[in-house]
Amino acid sequence: MSTEIRGSVVLPARREDIELHTSDGLTLVGELALPLTGEPVATLVTLHPLPTAGGFMDSHILRKAAARLPALAQIAVLRFNTRGTKSARGQSHGSFGHGNDERADVAAAMAFVAERGLPHPWLVGWSFGTELALKYGREHAIDGAILLSPPLHRASAEEVAAWAGDSRSLVALIPELDDYLRPEEARRRFASVPHVKLVAVAGGKHLWVGESQTKRVLEEIVTTVNPSALPLPDIWNGEPLQG
Repeated sequence: MSTEIRGSVVLPARREDIELHTSDGLTLVGELALPLTGEPVATLVTLHPLPTAGGFMDSHILRKAAARLPALAQIAVLRFNTRGTKSARGQSHGSFGHGNDERADVAAAMAFVAERGLPHPWLVGWSFGTELALKYGREHAIDGAILLSPPLHRASAEEVAAWAGDSRSLVALIPELDDYLRPEEARRRFASVPHVKLVAVAGGKHLWVGESQTKRVLEEIVTTVNPSALPLPDIWNGEPLQG
């Protein structure tokens, strides 16, 4: 059976409901998606958009990454709700920490990655999640960070500039029509990090709505993490789980 890969199509993977435990005593709920066969070549630790504006582990780009990339690119995808955030998976303990207390949430996710021996972890933040990646990513054993629509509201100029002294990769996808940070301003505000890769996405918007924008984001992630899996196919030859 051939199925077009788009929208809500979920491709085969090993999926497990997981819990993360923070240093301040909270339990966070999430999901780990692994390739159906073989070991993953890399791991995405995803950080969702602002929970007070509707962001959660099921925000569509992160959900579609988990639905597609284990099968298409042999990549593990970890999603979780930061403190106080609720989704179909459940609600994480605690309450929104304004990007400060969430430092412990990032640490809990990375501790889980280390405990499971998941290879080559990358932080993938979207909007609010990019702030957490910029502020706290350098504290952990990651290969790098991928920023989707970074608003640079909470991450200070000093926290951004600190990445200049770090050899790990920093990639930022900047939508041409973003609500908060567009390519020209992004070039100025990331100028303190000479090795950052800024990808200006023509026609892109902050929420990456539509299949063409979804595919562009997922392709850029795979280009960074496992380029040998490119090009990503548009058709799945086999039974999808749903869609």
